[in-house]
Amino acid sequence: MSTQADDSDFEVGNVPDLDDELTAELFRSSFQPSPRTVGVTHRWRDMSSEQAEVVWQGLFEWVRWFVATYQLTTSVVPDCWWRHSEVVAELYALQRAEMASYTADDAGFGPLAFHERLPHGVERLRTHTRTAGCVGLQSHKEPTPRIVPADPAFDEWKLSAHQPRS
Repeated sequence: MSTQADDSDFEVGNVPDLDDELTAELFRSSFQPSPRTVGVTHRWRDMSSEQAEVVWQGLFEWVRWFVATYQLTTSVVPDCWWRHSEVVAELYALQRAEMASYTADDAGFGPLAFHERLPHGVERLRTHTRTAGCVGLQSHKEPTPRIVPADPAFDEWKLSAHQPRS
């Protein structure tokens, strides 16, 4: 008996050759390229203004659906959500996760995984919204961005070794 797995041990044949079609379908996506069509996930700071317009519109529509579907209060998603980068980042991550959970090659576990993670995302949104302070004021409170100051000492520090050598 071999102790190392041989790649051929994990090949999935054609469905008619297998006794268990469900098992074949579950494992096939692990070994074949995925035909996912959920679109590109963008990093906000790297988008062109044309990309940003499309992404913002899609996110706006999704947030309206998300708030209505899950009956979220303003203590989770404030009306001024789009003015708070930390809330936008969390909502965008949730939107992308929800979209990725409904793909043609998903065997049905994607939606369950999204809903298992959803309470954590909602709690993070609640924390971000509480920190933003808009709900308690019943109006938008403009965030004050914190910019890490440039420190000339960093230029010298980054050139030095910082791990002990053995």
